[in-house]
Amino acid sequence: MSGLTGLIAGLALAIQQAPPPSDPSTWWSPEVRRPTAEQDPLYARRLGKTEQATPINNGVEPLLYRLWGLQPLQGQVLRKGELILEVWARPAGDVRQAVVRLTLRRDGRAFVQARAGLGCCTPEIGRRVDINAELAEPRIAALRAVSADPAWSQPRAVIVDYGGGAVSAVCVDGVSWDVTLVIPGQARHLRRACDDAEVGSIAGILSAAIGAAVGRDPRFDAVLPRGADFSRQQRAYDDLLASGGRLRSDASDRPQPPAVPPPPDDEPPADVSRPSGS
Repeated sequence: MSGLTGLIAGLALAIQQAPPPSDPSTWWSPEVRRPTAEQDPLYARRLGKTEQATPINNGVEPLLYRLWGLQPLQGQVLRKGELILEVWARPAGDVRQAVVRLTLRRDGRAFVQARAGLGCCTPEIGRRVDINAELAEPRIAALRAVSADPAWSQPRAVIVDYGGGAVSAVCVDGVSWDVTLVIPGQARHLRRACDDAEVGSIAGILSAAIGAAVGRDPRFDAVLPRGADFSRQQRAYDDLLASGGRLRSDASDRPQPPAVPPPPDDEPPADVSRPSGS
């Protein structure tokens, strides 16, 4: 077995050290396959002549998206009736992270792109797990309802006021969440620490996003062992309100990004047509 292992390692090294092609310029002009709709739901979308890019300010830089194998959210172009919901999960005291992006297109189809990996210690995302799939109708209905969730009117960053001057402690355990909703011309971002009442205020949003991703790859599910069950957090938020408590703006709270005019109804679509089946 050790001899076979050595042979495989030697072949891999030989491939890595293979001489460059006779024409080095061919290295920089490889054949690029068009991604499937599951891999890139808004492939080749471009802004129309009268359109402006939707301002995105969720703390995730474009290059970080590429490390996770996702198109930067800042460059996604939406048309009337479309939306993107994105959720980042960052467990406290752990280098494992997860991101889920749901995209609803104007043709009625919707897709989930989910990633999990180690966000530490190496330049790349270690042990990255990729999920790319189309959503079934029940999940699409839940996604459509997300944009009307009252949580989007809450401050971006909050602290829990239990009454009597008591506030939530610093998050040292559990999972913190960043959720972003993008519709044509406008984006909303919320950050919630791992306090149950904080997380419970966005329980419906998290259930829709995480529920669309879990059950597709056990390695992804292992990062979020509770899956899409946020009933405990929802109860904590309901109890907070019932007892006279509230969420109030944290000192780190910032205004939401400004809205820009949505594309006019008569703006011709700028996306490139796809082959059948995509």
